[in-house]
Amino acid sequence: MALKPTIYKAQIELADSDRNCFDSLSVTIAQHPSETLQRMAARLLAYCLNSARNLEFTKGLSTADEPDIWRHSDSGEIQQWIEIGQPEEPRLRKACGKSGEVKLYAFGKSADTWWKLNSEAIGGLPRIEVWKFDWGEVEALAGLISRTMQLNVSVVGGVVYIDNGKDSISLEPTQLLG
Repeated sequence: MALKPTIYKAQIELADSDRNCFDSLSVTIAQHPSETLQRMAARLLAYCLNSARNLEFTKGLSTADEPDIWRHSDSGEIQQWIEIGQPEEPRLRKACGKSGEVKLYAFGKSADTWWKLNSEAIGGLPRIEVWKFDWGEVEALAGLISRTMQLNVSVVGGVVYIDNGKDSISLEPTQLLG
């Protein structure tokens, strides 16, 4: 019998002054049985950093033809393709062919090594931005996650401040490409 995903619900007050985006979000996110809490936290962070109308989580790990997050136009075209982790260049090349904009949020203990090995190939792709989340910051974010959560997320000058009413952290994504 296949394991079922764990469902998390988040009420998020988003104040992204860098993008002039202020919103109250009600988000349901499914953690795949093989997904770590840190990866799910990185997906939630990427969702907040790209919040826009029609942005949605996909089936993710269980579907090879979909990114972690995407945004479609009203007519159905993929406008934004967002990957989390350390995907291979052919997957990103495919994404660049399907979407007007591709963003990758790399994270993990080996993210620097992965980027050193793949930066040249990925750097030749069109319409792609690559960001890196610091592993320690992602672990701290995972510590704020609960099955039902209320988060305040503020973005000011490239720094992301997140609090859950009891604890708070700050993260600073690093842009590697784009």
